[in-house]
Amino acid sequence: MENKDGTIFLEEVKEKLNSRIEELKGNLEEGEKDIASMQEYYWENYTEMDEYGYENYDNQQALFRQASANEEKAKLIHRFEKMQDSPFFGRVDFLFEDEEEAETFYIGIGNFAEKTGSVPLIYDWRAPVSGLFYDFDKGPAFYEAPGGLMEGEIESKWQYKIQNGKMVYGFESDMMIDDEILKQELGSNSDVQLKNIVRTIQKEQNAIIRNTKDKILIIQGVAGSGKTSIALHRIAYLLYHDRKNLKSSNILILSPNSVFADYISHILPELGEENIQEMSFDIFAYKELKGTVVDCEDRFHQIEKRMERKDPAAEQRNREKQSAHFIGLVEGFLVELEDRLMDIRDIEFKGLKKTEQELIELFYFKFQHLPVLARMEAVMEHFIDEYETLYQKDVTEEEKELLSEQFMKMYVTRDLYEIYNWLMEDAGYLTLPGVPYERRILAYEDVYPMLYLKHRLDGTKARNNIKHLVIDEMQDYSYLQYVILEGMFSCKMTILGDKAQTIDHESQDVMKFLPKIFGKNIRKIVMNKSYRNTVEIARYAEQIAGSSEMELFERHGKSVTEGNLASFDEAVACVLRDIHIGEEEFETAAVITMTEWEAKVLYRKIQESGTEVSYIDRDSTSFKKGLSVTTFYMAKGLEFDQVFGVSQMWNAGFSGQAKYICATRALHELYMYEISEDKREKSEK
Repeated sequence: MENKDGTIFLEEVKEKLNSRIEELKGNLEEGEKDIASMQEYYWENYTEMDEYGYENYDNQQALFRQASANEEKAKLIHRFEKMQDSPFFGRVDFLFEDEEEAETFYIGIGNFAEKTGSVPLIYDWRAPVSGLFYDFDKGPAFYEAPGGLMEGEIESKWQYKIQNGKMVYGFESDMMIDDEILKQELGSNSDVQLKNIVRTIQKEQNAIIRNTKDKILIIQGVAGSGKTSIALHRIAYLLYHDRKNLKSSNILILSPNSVFADYISHILPELGEENIQEMSFDIFAYKELKGTVVDCEDRFHQIEKRMERKDPAAEQRNREKQSAHFIGLVEGFLVELEDRLMDIRDIEFKGLKKTEQELIELFYFKFQHLPVLARMEAVMEHFIDEYETLYQKDVTEEEKELLSEQFMKMYVTRDLYEIYNWLMEDAGYLTLPGVPYERRILAYEDVYPMLYLKHRLDGTKARNNIKHLVIDEMQDYSYLQYVILEGMFSCKMTILGDKAQTIDHESQDVMKFLPKIFGKNIRKIVMNKSYRNTVEIARYAEQIAGSSEMELFERHGKSVTEGNLASFDEAVACVLRDIHIGEEEFETAAVITMTEWEAKVLYRKIQESGTEVSYIDRDSTSFKKGLSVTTFYMAKGLEFDQVFGVSQMWNAGFSGQAKYICATRALHELYMYEISEDKREKSEK
């Protein structure tokens, strides 16, 4: 049981897990029979139960207790079945003060003991003793136990990779290693220099993960620096250390797409954290504007339009409308809007009268701190309070509705769409089509300007339930979007991205303006060490970006394959020839294109070959292992063992960023193909 590599203990604990699961299943079956007999007894005898209902109450309580016990057993079975795949991932040998022999603690996603109440064989990663694994390197350490502070010394720490109940590797490490590729390198390589490099990377990563002081932490990391994994481990660490105040439901991740959310949910399965909220900012904006427009374009629509060069002027307008200058235009518009929007008149209700002048005093002075569209409701509440105080009578709900109708008529319009058109006209832009609600579809260039105007008109609702916000792909957010986010969230933030991966004509360094928006309470960390891609892939990506900021981790692999192909059929043949899913430990591969049209063509052709393949688009919600086909902008943030870049347009539009994003999605092998056939194949016409 005390073997260092954990293999003997693994076999023992798997056996005990199986026994416990079988025992619990038997108990659950008995419990379900008890419930069935209780219900049967109740229905046969309830008419004869005592008149005061005591027996009835006792029966109901017994039924409730048995149902709760069954639910707890079902949860335990689910957790133990999950643990069968990977029972533990860490181990600490801790020598308590005044003891002669170290005690061994194995760490996993949950507690496991042979019997309820006995000493755990595996400790939950959130248990106090697990702090030894997360908080300390080898040497002096302590943890808070129910009986007080337990002090001593960590003699050794081990990390394990267990998959499908089998030990993949185990290695001894001074510190907690959070990254799969680094763990794999250490598990299969004993090179001292390599271990020293990994130790340096880990010290930098741990400093970020364990940062609890800075309110806003910004991570600017090159592709392959592990920034997403670090951000997620930071969240797990914060959840671990602030369990009383911070729950997974208090965290929101703003990510590029729903597939990315599913992908990152698999990064930390060993930490057992679930229910972290995730959404794209575009979906959030659409939900906020739902009552004003029937639909909104998203960033992906804008990218496709740009590549097809449908409306070059729209790109310029979009940049203008996302700028600090545009916010100035909106603020100037709002100052004049107060008079333009209002038609204040006398109002009378059951003997209480307010003149136009009195209402103007209330609207423009007493409640001037409130947003314009929320202000008249405050005036109405003031009027109702005055009536109820004077006449000692309550205003009924029906009367309040009638009063509300009269007060709201003092707005010339409350239609955000109409008010936004006034703004567009004043700012010298084309106005939106004057159509009924069911035909209002908002172009992407107008989504966030309208959302900003909405928040300024009716007030930004603070999301107080969110205590930590994670913003990924920070380089793709505009000045205006960050201003909106700052108004919505006053919580701690982790903001991360790579300026070289901006989906725009040129890279954007948001650090140039973020301090203006969030103030100086910002800590920026730059991560230039790239280790997730092989050296060959990283150097190829550097050439595309025209940058040499990366410090490369010497993890070598196959040279990048480049080629010009005559057709998509030829590209599919190359993909099927070189794909190695299920071999050489490759689990994922992707065909990545520039446009959605190209992705659909290649997906169909691969399907026709009889090969199993998944398609990732804006409506996809899950990330599957195996072969996927998608566009470069949908692949952002994802990683694949093999990547096949296939497009007719690598040298068109904003191809520098597109090629860079495509190339850096590859962990081990990269193939880049340019197709020379006509833009639309004859067979597609």
